Amino acid sequence: MLKKSPVANYQSLITKRGFTLIELLVVISIIGILAGLTLSSYSGAQKQTRDSQRRSDLNQYRNALEVYAGANNLKYPGYSDENAYDAATSLYPTYLTSIMSSAPKDPLNTGNYIYYYRVNGTTATQYVLYGGLETGGYWEVCSNGKTGKVATAPTSSGCTLP
Repeated sequence: MLKKSPVANYQSLITKRGFTLIELLVVISIIGILAGLTLSSYSGAQKQTRDSQRRSDLNQYRNALEVYAGANNLKYPGYSDENAYDAATSLYPTYLTSIMSSAPKDPLNTGNYIYYYRVNGTTATQYVLYGGLETGGYWEVCSNGKTGKVATAPTSSGCTLP
C-alpha cells in the first residue's frame, strides 16, 4: 500500500474550488430576507412597547385624579365645558403638581400622541382620559374604573366603554 506524500496532499488542497458565485448570492439573499423580517418585527415590538407606556401613563393620571378627588369632596379638576384638554400642559401644572412628581408625556414626544382629559363641566363628577395608540385606536380611562381600547376618541366626558 502506497502512501501519498505530504506534498501531494497539499497540492490536492490547493486545486479544490471555492464557492461559486450563485452559492454566494443565495446565501446573501437568505441573510437579507432574515434581516428584513427581524427589522419589521422589531419595529412592531417598539410600537407595542410605546403603547404599553401610554397605558401606564394614563393610569398614573387616573391615580392622581382619584387622589385629587379624595381631597376635594369627590370632585375632579373641572372646566366650564367638555372640551378635550392636554393633560400635561393644563391638568398637571394647574391641579396635580402636588400629587405627581412630573407630568407623564408621550414616549415619542412628537406631539402626535397627547394624553387628553375631559370632565363633565363645572360639576366635575366624572371624567375621561384618553390617548392615541400607534397600533390603532385610543386607550380610554374612565372615572367609573373602566379602561380599554376604543376605535374613536371620546367626544364627551361620558365613558364609551361597554
